[in-house]
Amino acid sequence: MPPDRSPDELAPAVPTVDSAELHFRALERLYGSAPVNTLFSSQLSIVGQGASRLTFDIDETCYHAAGAAHGTIYFKMLDDAAFYAANTLVTDKFLLTTSFNLHFTKPVRAGKVIAEGKWISGKRRVFVAESRLIDEEGDEIGRGTGTFMRSHIALSGLDGYVHDTHNNHSPENKR
Repeated sequence: MPPDRSPDELAPAVPTVDSAELHFRALERLYGSAPVNTLFSSQLSIVGQGASRLTFDIDETCYHAAGAAHGTIYFKMLDDAAFYAANTLVTDKFLLTTSFNLHFTKPVRAGKVIAEGKWISGKRRVFVAESRLIDEEGDEIGRGTGTFMRSHIALSGLDGYVHDTHNNHSPENKR
């Protein structure tokens, strides 16, 4: 060891904040900043690479005429969960939904619904992700698969997508 350098100076630099974690938290803030999400009581958590979790509160404001959550709510939850799971793998561009197939398995009237998203395939231009909805009783109420394509929209150019370099990992994205 050179006499003018301590062992700490020779050790490789360890980043204080993982870049993937910064990206995940920025995606959560992006979700919270979308104007459409002011219409829903929901919160996004990126739980790891290729995985997302949304919590939605369903009440009568989401109902169709027969008194249960409208299909648009199912689509929103499923699409968002799959989209954000896929976008965890892309750090420079916003993805766009190009197709989405969904299946309704049970109506939901009220309570918390969890949307779990999981990336399935694709790493360059086109991504496939799936999602499922779970009600408060633990029953699956819907399932979907989406295809997402890399757009020309830079994530860094979107107002909601900001990296918090101060280690504040408690984004306020409840809408």
